Amino acid sequence: MTACRYLVLAVAAAAVLSCSTQSKLRSVRKGPSASLALAREERLPEVSREGLTAHRDTLRVQAPDGREMIIMKAVRNEDGEMVATDVIDAAVVTARFRNVAERHGKVDLRFLVTVPSSMLDSRWQLRLTPAMNVLGKDVILEPVLITGKDYRKAQLRGYQQYERFIRSIITDTTRFIRQHELEVFLHRNIPELYGLKTDTTYVSDERFASIYGVTQREAVEHYTRMLAAAYNRRKIERKDRMFDRYVRFPIVTEGLRLDTVIVSPSGDFIYEYVQTVNTSPELRKVDVTLSGSIFEEEHDLYTIPSAEPLTFYISSLSTLTQDEERYLTQVIGRRVTANSTYWIDFETGRADINPSLGGNAAEIARIKSHLGDLLENREFDLDSIIVTASCSPEGEYRSNASLSGRRSTSVSQYFDRFIRHYRDSLSREAGLFYSMDASYDGGRTPGGSIPFVSRNIPENWDMLAELVATDPELGDGDRADFRLKAEVRDPDARERGLAATAYYPRLRTVLYPRLRTVRFDFHLHRKGMVKDTVHTTVLDTAYMRGVQAIRDRDYRTAVTLLRPYGDYNAAVAFCCMDYNESALDILGRLDKTPAVNYLLAIVHARKGEDREAVQEYLAACDQDPSYIHRGNLDPEISGLISRYGLNPDI
Repeated sequence: MTACRYLVLAVAAAAVLSCSTQSKLRSVRKGPSASLALAREERLPEVSREGLTAHRDTLRVQAPDGREMIIMKAVRNEDGEMVATDVIDAAVVTARFRNVAERHGKVDLRFLVTVPSSMLDSRWQLRLTPAMNVLGKDVILEPVLITGKDYRKAQLRGYQQYERFIRSIITDTTRFIRQHELEVFLHRNIPELYGLKTDTTYVSDERFASIYGVTQREAVEHYTRMLAAAYNRRKIERKDRMFDRYVRFPIVTEGLRLDTVIVSPSGDFIYEYVQTVNTSPELRKVDVTLSGSIFEEEHDLYTIPSAEPLTFYISSLSTLTQDEERYLTQVIGRRVTANSTYWIDFETGRADINPSLGGNAAEIARIKSHLGDLLENREFDLDSIIVTASCSPEGEYRSNASLSGRRSTSVSQYFDRFIRHYRDSLSREAGLFYSMDASYDGGRTPGGSIPFVSRNIPENWDMLAELVATDPELGDGDRADFRLKAEVRDPDARERGLAATAYYPRLRTVLYPRLRTVRFDFHLHRKGMVKDTVHTTVLDTAYMRGVQAIRDRDYRTAVTLLRPYGDYNAAVAFCCMDYNESALDILGRLDKTPAVNYLLAIVHARKGEDREAVQEYLAACDQDPSYIHRGNLDPEISGLISRYGLNPDI
């Protein structure tokens, strides 16, 4: 009977609670919903008793024609004239869009999430999710959670129940052993082990096991409360399930903006949300929407209607760049020199080229490929080729001088034959040429003969010094000794001194072969060019990259590239980075064009110099009326327009 009474009371309480919730939800459906609003751009002054503020702003500026003008906040009177008046600032912004200024490639979207008091209840949690539409893609922002006092209490009760469950899990498994009975067993059957109970000296694991014997496991299991241990293991295995059972609606601590407990819901809840967005050249606007739900415990009671979206128009100074091309004067010389070094192996004491020796085949192929490219080059003609062969220091200097000379001549002759054959091949490939009128052109061999100039370096000591200085196998002592011996004037005596050192085998086997080089110096001239030098202009690519960097919103790169030029586009780059003093310094040296005046107005407005800002803006509009409309896009200028009633006819 008692149990039945309790059940009836519980059902009645649930029914009352359900009725209370439904009644509250009906009022929520009828009343105002959660909404988005624009945050004020400036902090409000002190508010009067009516919740409104009155003030007057007046500026004395010079008009573009030199006349003095008084600019003040004004309204149009019944006669159509603009007259000064006390301006009333309402405490609520009702517009659904705003121009936001981009700085450093980012914009801050500032808006208010407003929840009326009718939607707040101590048993509820409101989960509000703002979202942005950026370039056609929806981006979910961090949610705002408004948690009622009783809802949080229910959450905490779940955590408390789970904590009690966790504390009930036994972590010390020795508590399952019937210790007294095990000690009696040890005292009777293994007295030596039982004696260690009061022994404080160290006992190794090996000795303990040897005393305990093979019955250790069986004895412990025999005196363990196995059912209790198994029950405890099952608790451990059920931890995750028990968390889900007790904590049905967990407290979220990550990935949200606000989770506040409403202790006494006596008014509307307003949260100022600021979201930073990286801009891109294509990004012109961002729409912000709000959706959400009301939860009671884990139950989704009500889906909050989507709030009317806010639109933020991105105002970027990058659009103020000017399409100005800069050119550099470049001096082009008629003659050009190119060089390449190759390693050709020769048999000892011989000067003729053996293509099958060592790596000669690959090196000869490289030389022929390079020569072929030069012969077919459409910009340059090959005038002459200087071939310089060098030897390593072993042997007598006089012999090396003769040998290197003969090798240079041999290389020149070898590749002179290649060039002649290559040119003949070009002529044959050109073949017979028939024009549209069937006339015949037998073709010509391109160019005349190319002279080879043979030079030689008997022993390449300079290159050897560079190799010794960078060789990782030689120590500092070896390098110092080499420098000392290299000061000997007689090259043969110098070589004999090196031959007596411990590091000479390294020189002879590794470094010396690298000295046996053949260097080609190619002398060319530009086709069709008669003068030795020609001055021409080329596009300044660095400047153009800087201007493009502004358009790409990469302002740091733009400042780096454009800083040396100190022109209007450089000033735009500085403004985009908020380097206002640097921008002002550049603009002060430029002619007062409409664009310069407008940018000056922005810089002065940022610095709080309203008089100068208004004056520069009016000058820009007087020179170019398009800046009247542009001013509404840049927050600095639109603020001036609003404060001082500028452009009253627009």
